[in-house]
Amino acid sequence: MRFSVLASGSSGNAIYIENDQHSFLVDAGLSGRKMEELFASIGKKMSDLDGILVTHEHSDHIKGLGIVARKHKVPIYANAKTWLAMENLVGAIPVEQRFHFDMDSVKNFGSLDIQSFAVSHDAADPMFYVFHENGRKLTLITDTGYVSDKMKGIIQASDAYVFESNHDVGMLQMGRYPWSVKRRILSDVGHVSNEDAAVAMSEVMAEKPTKIYLSHLSKDNNMKDLARMSVEQTLQTKGIIVGEYVDLLDTDANVPTKLVNV
Repeated sequence: MRFSVLASGSSGNAIYIENDQHSFLVDAGLSGRKMEELFASIGKKMSDLDGILVTHEHSDHIKGLGIVARKHKVPIYANAKTWLAMENLVGAIPVEQRFHFDMDSVKNFGSLDIQSFAVSHDAADPMFYVFHENGRKLTLITDTGYVSDKMKGIIQASDAYVFESNHDVGMLQMGRYPWSVKRRILSDVGHVSNEDAAVAMSEVMAEKPTKIYLSHLSKDNNMKDLARMSVEQTLQTKGIIVGEYVDLLDTDANVPTKLVNV
């Protein structure tokens, strides 16, 4: 199993996952043209996709979904409430490309099992995914106001995480956003901070080589170096030393990460 975080941030999100038989895209939150560029930069073609898995209906996750689906005739998977919520946002999708992926369920594609789970976000029915193959486990978890015990049970002991580290609380509080937006981000249906993300990480990681990609960083209320430093320091207070068996890696709003094995 291999993956690349094609883009991550408030301006657009997309993650590519493949094994030897199948390939999937989780979200298509950038323009169709930009999605084509991102795929080309990792040497892949969208026409080869077996499906696009949707997490929720916010624009930074579905902006290019309709265009990509229609152009490349890619199947789209989403739960019923998300399909309803994005009905007028993605344009007409042919019925033969519309598939339901229920919350808290597993779909099997050969040796690849994809598990959905609920997160806490201000969308119709937001959910993220865990990919399993041959004992290896990749977790994608962003766009959640907190990480519940149930989520922790599902995502524990993964070999790689794409984990939200959205904001620095101090930067957010002192920043230019109106209070209503700040309150939404800080709420249980907003986004997790660097420190809260690190605490959750410390509670789900196993003592084995683990890659953690810090993702969905706010362009106004966070910085890569700050996020990495904050997460590393918080992990250290929990007895986890970055570099021993845990690697912290960056994601970017415009540049894909390298396609790596899980």
